[in-house]
Amino acid sequence: MGGLLYIIAVVLIIGWIFGFFVYSVGALIHILLVIAVIAVLLAVIRGAA
Repeated sequence: MGGLLYIIAVVLIIGWIFGFFVYSVGALIHILLVIAVIAVLLAVIRGAA
C-alpha cells in the first residue's frame, strides 16, 4: 500500500510541475500539489506507525 501511495504522489507531483510550466491553470495546479503532499504525509505516517 505504501508503494502505491508513493507512485500516486510522484505522478501528481509530475503533473503539477507539468501543469505549472506548460498550462499554468491556477487552482488545478495547487489542488494537485496538495493531494501529492497529503499522499506523501499519509505514506510517512503509516510507515512510522
